[in-house]
Amino acid sequence: MQNELLVVLVVEDEASIQGLIEDALSEGGFKSEIISSGEEAVTLLQGRREEYRALITDINLSGGLTGWDVARRARELHPEIPVIYMSGASAEQWTSQGVPNSLLLTKPFAPAQIVTAVSQLLNQVPPAAHE
Repeated sequence: MQNELLVVLVVEDEASIQGLIEDALSEGGFKSEIISSGEEAVTLLQGRREEYRALITDINLSGGLTGWDVARRARELHPEIPVIYMSGASAEQWTSQGVPNSLLLTKPFAPAQIVTAVSQLLNQVPPAAHE
C-alpha cells in the first residue's frame, strides 16, 4: 500500500455530521473531501474519479440529486468504488435503491463504524481496480 492517504469522497449536507465523519476518517488513516451536494459530487467524480477510493453519501441531500443518484453515477464512472450510504429515514429503500456491494449505516452511528465500513469495502476491491 502506498504511503499517501486514501481519499474518501463524503457527501453530507449537515455540518455537524461532516465534522464527525472527517475526524473519524482522519483518525482511521484516511483523507476526506467533504462536500454538501450531490451535483458537486458528480462533478468531482467525473473530473477526478481516479483520486477517490471510496464514496460515503447521505441519502437525503439538498438539491436535485439523492445519495442513490450519486452512488449510481459513481459506479458508472468507477465500477469498483466502495459505496457507503448514511441515512436516518431511508434505510428501508436500500435493498431496492442501493448499488450492489454497498453498505448502509443508520444514523445515529458511532464514528468508528465509518472507518470499519470503508476498510471492509476497500478490502473487497480487487487490487487491479486501484490502478
